Amino acid sequence: MIRHCVFIRFRPEVSEAEKAMIFTEIAALKERLPGFLAAHVGANVSPETGMDKGYAEGFIVDFADAKARDTYLDDADHRRTGAKIVAAAEGGVQGVLVYDLEIPD
Repeated sequence: MIRHCVFIRFRPEVSEAEKAMIFTEIAALKERLPGFLAAHVGANVSPETGMDKGYAEGFIVDFADAKARDTYLDDADHRRTGAKIVAAAEGGVQGVLVYDLEIPD
């Protein structure tokens, strides 16, 4: 399994509604992309003050394998939503952190 983690430093003027729309679009991809197992979205709730380095919100998507993750990455709807994420992030790409973990069976 691949756990695809995306953390975002949203620009202060990005509304809660815009954030919710982005997260809804990501989760909606599950309905049509094979191997997209689950999406988890929300704000960081860690008590470790400052450790998030400003990446206060984000999402995690679980994929059956690397092939399913790669299909998601190549998907046109994912690319459109990804562009919205970059546009909403502080400093564009600099405000987005992506980290993938391979979870053994």
